[in-house]
Amino acid sequence: MNHESDSTTIEPPSPPLAAGERVPPSLYFVASAIFHYLGPAFAVLLFAQVAPLGVAWLRIASAALIFALWRRPWRYFAQQDAAVRWNIVALGAVLGGMNVCFYLAIDRLPLATVGAIEFLGPIALAWAGLHSRRNGVALAVAAAGVALLTHVRLAGTAIGFAFAFANCVLFMLYIVLGHRIARDGGGNGIDRLAAAMLVALLVVMPLGWREAAVAFTHPGLLAAGIGVGVSSSVIPYVCDQLAMARLPRATFALMLALLPATACAIGIVVLHQLPGPAELTGIALVIAGINLHRVAPR
Repeated sequence: MNHESDSTTIEPPSPPLAAGERVPPSLYFVASAIFHYLGPAFAVLLFAQVAPLGVAWLRIASAALIFALWRRPWRYFAQQDAAVRWNIVALGAVLGGMNVCFYLAIDRLPLATVGAIEFLGPIALAWAGLHSRRNGVALAVAAAGVALLTHVRLAGTAIGFAFAFANCVLFMLYIVLGHRIARDGGGNGIDRLAAAMLVALLVVMPLGWREAAVAFTHPGLLAAGIGVGVSSSVIPYVCDQLAMARLPRATFALMLALLPATACAIGIVVLHQLPGPAELTGIALVIAGINLHRVAPR
């Protein structure tokens, strides 16, 4: 008599998702996009009393202090191998230079213009990562939207454009290095980001502390500077890490088309810069391009 087993194979339960993985990565990106320009919009309002380098210094110093209290990044840094340490140092240098160039640019050019120039780097990264004709069309539609958002305005000082294009290159490097430190999970990426922010503080320390000193005796200015750091460096960079850990680099780069659209929206709310029909059409094209895009296998 043949005896067949009645037992059935029971699949082990899937491990529960970490809290950060329960949120769609696109939502992290949307939060990052909102704060990416909300902080600088308020920083523009500080420029009347604090020089741009001083605002950049306050932003990075306050973010570095918050990360230091939150993550104790020096412990993590000491435990890593040379390759990870070099990535952290490189990212910190990029963050420091990027923030300085950005504030020097928006002091001389409209915020939307700097945002459009900044988007040129992500366009290159998204183009390099194309895997289908559909995504190529999506990129073209989103890029057209960005062009309409600013009419590709060229008004402004030459030095302003120099800082804007330097910021563009550094922003592209931020995306590349940010994905490197996020590749094995958002938690480790945040620890690496915290360490990189301390490096960024060392980079800008000699550049803006004298300009920032005026805020040390004015609690209102100091609080505003800390607010800029929280809304421009802590919240968006953490959100970026959580999104980068789960999105291919080309997809993340394409979604950055939302940044100029967000800059336009923040300009409406904070700076009372009302958009015309062309800007509204540009926002619609950006949204259409992102909706058309399909995530390629990593």
